[in-house]
Amino acid sequence: MTQQELNKLGSTLWAIADDLRGAMNADDFRDYMLSFLFLRYLSDNYEAAAKKELGSDYPDILPDVMQQLKANSQLEVWYSENPQDINDFENLMRRKVHYVIKPEFLWSSIAEMARTQNGELLHTLQKGFKYIENDSFESTFQGLFSEINLDSEKLGKRYPERNAKLCTIITKIAEGIAQFSTGSDILGDAYEYLRAICRRFWQEGGRVLHAATDFQHPVRHCGAR
Repeated sequence: MTQQELNKLGSTLWAIADDLRGAMNADDFRDYMLSFLFLRYLSDNYEAAAKKELGSDYPDILPDVMQQLKANSQLEVWYSENPQDINDFENLMRRKVHYVIKPEFLWSSIAEMARTQNGELLHTLQKGFKYIENDSFESTFQGLFSEINLDSEKLGKRYPERNAKLCTIITKIAEGIAQFSTGSDILGDAYEYLRAICRRFWQEGGRVLHAATDFQHPVRHCGAR
């Protein structure tokens, strides 16, 4: 990533942290962010591989048509149109990509559910994490999302409150990182930024910090390395 991209990434993560100040502690914030970033990484790479393997059979449907179909991803459309081919396709993806993510659990689908404030987001996310950890491919991702508790009262005492909070968190993440590549480098860079945020953000008390000035070079500035 270029320095400009790094600064933008830092600003994005900082803005999300600012919105969540008081809602969760620093370690929780880091774990949620990394989990969602990794889900995006896995999903985007999986969708790219699926598009390559399906070739001309991969759907290319306009957003307004997708809304009419009530589909959140192109792959979801393919699944609905080709139920007899799903098992063969998933076996192929396990050989080629070494894991499978069901369409409803892809980051694009989760982000769309969050954007539209879907009341089933939390349930879908719980099922998705469980599927990826246990059924995606043998034990490859076992315990991958074990650091976050989607039933935590830190998100809210009741299901609707937790669901609404997750909608806000995921929407802000999705909007903020949409412009960044899905390469593994963003995970490493994000981890270093999150370490810096966790060290400094919750230590600053009530003072309002600004990414453009206080967070220009967060990893160096906060002594995270």
